[in-house]
Amino acid sequence: MQHATFSLSPLRQWLRRAGSVMALLACSLAQATELNTATEAQLDGLRGLGPSSTARILQAREAGFFQNWADFMARVKGIKPATATKLSAQGLTVNGAPYAPETP
Repeated sequence: MQHATFSLSPLRQWLRRAGSVMALLACSLAQATELNTATEAQLDGLRGLGPSSTARILQAREAGFFQNWADFMARVKGIKPATATKLSAQGLTVNGAPYAPETP
C-alpha cells in the first residue's frame, strides 16, 4: 500500500513570506508619525525639520489641528511640496493621510 506524500515546503515558504510582509507592515506602522499629535521630539527627529521649523509647526497647531496637507503647507512657512514629500516618506501623516501631490 502506497501512501500519498506531499511536501510542506511550499507552505513553509509561504508562511515565511507572510511573516516577513507582516513584519514590514508592523515596522512601517510603528514609524508613522501623526502631525497633529506629534511631540516636539518626534518632529525634531524627522529629516528636513529643525528646531525653527518644529517651533513654527507647534505654534500653528495651537490655533487648531491641521485638516490636511494643503492646510499644513498654507499655515507653516517653509513647507513646500518637496519638503512634504520627504516628510511623508519618513512616515509623517496629516489626519492619517500621507502626502499626495495635487495633479494638474
